[in-house]
Amino acid sequence: MNMPAFLLLAATGGLPLSAEASAASSRPASRPAINYDESKVPAYTLPDPLKFQDGRPVEDAAGWRRRRQEILELFRTHVYGRAPDAPQGMRFERFDENPAALGGLALRRQVTVRLAPQADEPGMDLLLYLPAERHGPVPVFAMLNFRGNQEVHPDPGIRITGRWVLNAPESGITDNRAGPQARGADASRYPVELILRRGYGLVTVCCADLDPDFDDGFANGVHGALDPPGKPRPPDAWGTIAAWAWGLSRVMDYLQTDPDVDARRVVVLGHSRMGKTALWAAAQDERFAIAISNNSGCGGAALSRRAYGETVESINGMFPHWFCANFRRYNGREAELPVDQHMLIALIAPRPVYVASAEEDRWADPRGEFLAAKAADPVYRLLGTDGLPAGDMPPVGQPVAGTIGYHCRPGAHDLTEYDWRQYLAFADRHLAGARPDSGGADRR
Repeated sequence: MNMPAFLLLAATGGLPLSAEASAASSRPASRPAINYDESKVPAYTLPDPLKFQDGRPVEDAAGWRRRRQEILELFRTHVYGRAPDAPQGMRFERFDENPAALGGLALRRQVTVRLAPQADEPGMDLLLYLPAERHGPVPVFAMLNFRGNQEVHPDPGIRITGRWVLNAPESGITDNRAGPQARGADASRYPVELILRRGYGLVTVCCADLDPDFDDGFANGVHGALDPPGKPRPPDAWGTIAAWAWGLSRVMDYLQTDPDVDARRVVVLGHSRMGKTALWAAAQDERFAIAISNNSGCGGAALSRRAYGETVESINGMFPHWFCANFRRYNGREAELPVDQHMLIALIAPRPVYVASAEEDRWADPRGEFLAAKAADPVYRLLGTDGLPAGDMPPVGQPVAGTIGYHCRPGAHDLTEYDWRQYLAFADRHLAGARPDSGGADRR
């Protein structure tokens, strides 16, 4: 099935600047213009994550645990929708094992995760690289990719996906199917050798294995398989981002069974729409030790109330399948949302979280991403961490990091080696010699 033309505007996530002109020309005449003027950001008041819905203050960690459940329910009701619990009877079928991949640098392992008992579909193919030389279980970065595992690296041993994926003719993907030219097509965003040499593994799954990224009325992917048949979808039914986040938790289910992985030290990372997904996955599933959001924008790390760049109205218009139907109530009415994205970041506390922006990626609102991270700081400090050690947005190219990290790098909407080096250093700081106890943590 071909992708509707208007969805091609942002095939790699929130719109990069090169796509902004196309976005503007495709907007209905009634849609307000995109704002890139700070003087036109509306005055706003953020909801206080440290006040219960009845107005009482949150005074300690026990109170935060109760408030955290309130906020989770608000996001499920008004933004992302309500995903099902983990399925019963999942199966992990290993179909590839190479202990000397990438010239001996890596162990490559590929596994099909069957998400329904005694059924081939739905399922997802998992690609795992681990350092070939390791001393015990290793920490791992977990990511969703956009167009199939073969885009991550030119390694000829990676299975080319046979599922529907976003078109990219320059990468050998036409008619929504990947071919041999797609091998390593997006490898710059996945520096596998760098990750391995730093002592980490990388696990990745194609987002389309879980849910194809177009508005099909939720007939395909995990929605079509797991939604109750013959019943209308309620307004808080899970959208595509919730399905992708649900899939990351299924990746974690597998990692907990792999003796070569330290499942207590898994970093969930996402770029663009997958950055939105990574934050929501970590907010719900406390088994993730660290969460990293790269250029995630509206519905990710950027404050919705700023109405700068990508807005609630524009994201719901271009990607009506990403969020639950209730989210559309707030098109042009962000001030009425009972949550904002600083509260999403706060849900990850006290676990480390890193938010990153790019100077030219105004669509994703770098300042709004920083301000959300900063507004989550009081929750982190209540829980005994150092939060985000910055009063003002740092200069471009000057990262700041406590338990919350932030940087804005030069350049456009992308996931670069510069970003990765900051994330690896952040993981080194928070995971080296520290093995978070996941006992009793939330599991979705």
